[in-house]
Amino acid sequence: MSEQKESSVLFSLKELMNLEEDRIRGEEDAKAARTAAEEEARRQAERAAREAEQARIRAEEERRRAEELRGREEAAKLEAIRIAEVEKARLEAEQHARMAAMASQQQHQIQIETIRKDEGKKKLRNILIGTVVAVLAVGTGVGLVIRDQGIKQDEKDRQAKLEDEKKDKEKKDLEKQIADLKQKALEADQKVSGLETAVSNAKTQAEKDRLQGDLDKARADAAEANKAAGTRPGAGQRAGKTDGETKSTPKAACNCKSTDPLCDCL
Repeated sequence: MSEQKESSVLFSLKELMNLEEDRIRGEEDAKAARTAAEEEARRQAERAAREAEQARIRAEEERRRAEELRGREEAAKLEAIRIAEVEKARLEAEQHARMAAMASQQQHQIQIETIRKDEGKKKLRNILIGTVVAVLAVGTGVGLVIRDQGIKQDEKDRQAKLEDEKKDKEKKDLEKQIADLKQKALEADQKVSGLETAVSNAKTQAEKDRLQGDLDKARADAAEANKAAGTRPGAGQRAGKTDGETKSTPKAACNCKSTDPLCDCL
């Protein structure tokens, strides 16, 4: 009886172990199946991505080729238009040349017929032709002479204008220089007058002596400025009064022309 119970227990344990092994194998098989399914899904996703990228590249390439084709077609169209315009211009030029040649030939035929009808006018025709040639030659020569004279006259006018402009500029520069010199002379005279007043109003002999030195220098500067400007010195400069005394400066001999704007012999 005990042996049967042990056998029954062993059988139960064995069954349980088998069931556990089946469960474990089932889980492993399910895990393997999931792994395989995930791997397959990954491969399919990668394949789909590759295919999508390849499709994008193909589409981009097709677009680029289409743009290049459109560009070539447009360039070919423009070139065809240009060639057509050139050909049209050539044909028009040839047509004009043919018309001119035909007109010239007709005129030549008319002249020949006229000459043939009147042989007696042959000499006159030669004279007329010679006259026309001579007139044309003379006219050409006269025209060239007139043209050369016109060119020379234009050059003379241009040179005269440049010379006038140069003289005007020199005159204006000289007038400005004279005006500047006169302004400097005026300022120098005003400085002399101011120093003369200061000397007269000096309180002490030392101050008077100092101001007298400045006055003498100012008078010398004013004399130089008036000489350069060609003007007469101011009243104080001419009189040269100091302490009630009168100092006169002898006038230098005049060595300049009366027409010289810088002459100080006034």
